Amino acid sequence: MAEYKYIYGPVPSRRLGLSLGVSPIPEKTCNYSCIYCQLGRTDRMTNERSIFFDCAEIVKELRDYLKKSIPFDAVTVVGEGEPTLYAGLGLLIKSIKNLTNKPVVVITNGSLLYDSSVRKDLAEADIVMPSLDCYDDESFKKINRPCVKLKFADVYNGLIEFSHGYRGKLWLEIMLVAGFNDGKEAVEKLKKFADNVKYDKLYINTPVRPPAETFAKQVTGEAMEYAVKTLNGISIDKLVSSGFYSEIADDYEAVLSIIKRHPMNQYELRAFIEGRNAKNAASIIGRLNEDSNVEKINYKNYITYRIKTGVKHE
Repeated sequence: MAEYKYIYGPVPSRRLGLSLGVSPIPEKTCNYSCIYCQLGRTDRMTNERSIFFDCAEIVKELRDYLKKSIPFDAVTVVGEGEPTLYAGLGLLIKSIKNLTNKPVVVITNGSLLYDSSVRKDLAEADIVMPSLDCYDDESFKKINRPCVKLKFADVYNGLIEFSHGYRGKLWLEIMLVAGFNDGKEAVEKLKKFADNVKYDKLYINTPVRPPAETFAKQVTGEAMEYAVKTLNGISIDKLVSSGFYSEIADDYEAVLSIIKRHPMNQYELRAFIEGRNAKNAASIIGRLNEDSNVEKINYKNYITYRIKTGVKHE
């Protein structure tokens, strides 16, 4: 059994260093089902905010975790779904900030920024990292595959309003998918939209881990170079990360707790296991290969492991 239900990691982040994760959302609960999502397809589509879990229970776990004095660089609220769907987000962020002086980061698809209550909640965070992958309803439906209620104009206008009122750091992220939004015309449209957003950094990403859909492909180096130059952005693929961690004593359970929220490729997996001084790395990997609840995806000529969509791992 996993020791913690809501807290995980730290896991390596190419933007944040070692990120301690907080997950206030049930598995795969989101208002998007992005074609590139590294966790697979969304199986709980909703656009309604809710108190999915008791905030006090989440904070209690974090307080207990912090007693272990495990080093990390930031607390990231993201987990297994869209964190702004958590109606207790503002209280959760305030509570986290009362427990640690590390920056509190929220990684969001930005879909609910048109909602004033969401903007108010996010105002408490040190860094907010919203996405902007599209430039009209057609590209929005093809790439992000949102809930029917969501319209691109509402989402985009919410992002603009939030960015001009937010006092923390806003790091915008654009995910480029080959054949969808990586052409020169599409990138130039994205620039026009991004120029209206007040951000501190703009990161450009592309599917480097197995996506929800096999047709969601990584863009070429040439396309990425053009986007970086046009958008004056930072290619996430050029950043380096290392250092998965789990406080769970059992090596196999520790692996499962991570790949539930953050897929690992075969090299990250072996480095993680060996870093725990486990003497049975081969048997752990063999067990993963036999586990019917674990997806083994051959992507970019190496194997990536993640928990199958809909599988519970408590």
